[in-house]
Amino acid sequence: MSDNPFAASDDKVEVSFEFFPPKTPEMELQLWSAIERLAPLQPAFVSVTYGAGGSTRGRTHATVKRIVDETGLKPAAHLTCVGATHDEVDSVIRDYWAAGVRHVVALRGDMPEPDAAYRAHPQGYQSTAELVAGIRAIADFEVSVGAYPEKHPDSASLDADIALLKKKVDSGATRAITQFVFDNDAIPRFRDRVLKAGIDVPIVPGLMPTTNFKGIRRMAERCGASVPSWLAGLYEGLDDDLASRKLIAGAVLAEQVRVLRAEGFSQFHFYTLNQSELTFAVCNLLGIKPVKELVSV
Repeated sequence: MSDNPFAASDDKVEVSFEFFPPKTPEMELQLWSAIERLAPLQPAFVSVTYGAGGSTRGRTHATVKRIVDETGLKPAAHLTCVGATHDEVDSVIRDYWAAGVRHVVALRGDMPEPDAAYRAHPQGYQSTAELVAGIRAIADFEVSVGAYPEKHPDSASLDADIALLKKKVDSGATRAITQFVFDNDAIPRFRDRVLKAGIDVPIVPGLMPTTNFKGIRRMAERCGASVPSWLAGLYEGLDDDLASRKLIAGAVLAEQVRVLRAEGFSQFHFYTLNQSELTFAVCNLLGIKPVKELVSV
């Protein structure tokens, strides 16, 4: 066994990275700078998000296609049920397959109106489990789904959430990526409950850097993730001190990875926010080193 506390077991560590489609030429440059930096770490896959109500459909597809065409990375395209008919969603699925995509992250999605209650499209997929089955019926995609260690805000209970996850897995999902959490005990507890429920797909912790703490707190409120008082306290008085926030965010993320490695987790999904510094550093702590250039931009 390694003396490295971030390599707490003999399991090989596997990482994946999430990006979002850029809105402007400047954001495009930032995205591809992050991809260029992280690609040599050889992630298992990289995912590209899909905006509320399908609002980024074209930009998501364009980003995924460029990753396929210009890199050696394996992209996973996000896809949601919201605001589209069966035929429209199925067309997107076929377009991804034709573009060379073999992995989809299937999610319920959010309504385009802020804070609006979820409503399934009357001619669309009614649930994520249905969407997973639809994807697998069209082509032999790998399908990842979301999981919520602290309960999805729309769910009646954590048990109900786990029952929904089982339906998604029974429909063909092969991996569950968690919502970000900052309670380091929440993910191991969730994994243990999932196993007791007979769900045997990998539960992959989703990890969120906290450099922009105000933005992360707003995001946490929308998705039902708790923000511990100790974490908020670390950022008090640092609104105008980016350098210190970066150092604190790195320490918080590294500690979370250390704890989860000690709990036996060997797969991690980084919500990069289209930035590379902290993700690259923590992967280095995990013993993941750049291998070769996998991107040409």
